[in-house]
Amino acid sequence: MFNHILVPIDGSETSMYAVSKASGLALAFGSRITLIHVIDNYPFIGVGADYALGQNEYLAAATSSANAALARGVAALAAEGLHSDQRVIDGHVVHEGIVDTANALGVDLIVMGSHGRAGIEKLLLGSVTQRVLQDSKVPVMVVKGT
Repeated sequence: MFNHILVPIDGSETSMYAVSKASGLALAFGSRITLIHVIDNYPFIGVGADYALGQNEYLAAATSSANAALARGVAALAAEGLHSDQRVIDGHVVHEGIVDTANALGVDLIVMGSHGRAGIEKLLLGSVTQRVLQDSKVPVMVVKGT
């Protein structure tokens, strides 16, 4: 039923819960799993002499964080006897990076966590999960963090 599952992770407990749920599905269906972490390459709006240095420092820290999150996901899947592919995706808009990767890889399912934000927090931070649900051409399984 699900040959290839995409799991976007950000290092949070909620995303690790999504890894756990994807693991169960992969074991049941014999699915491949690809873990991704999307890095926003352009988080700065300003310009100036310090911009390039700030950008380089940000990218180094973001890449390190992405690799740590992916390593944690890979380890969790390996503990279940599952192999996974992993990728750091460069994208200015996180939800587009997820949907574009799903399309490029031809996955059958996206499993992702939702932090369950509401009110002003949701307004200010937005909802990557909601945007993926709107734009994805493949089924999306959303797991809510505890």
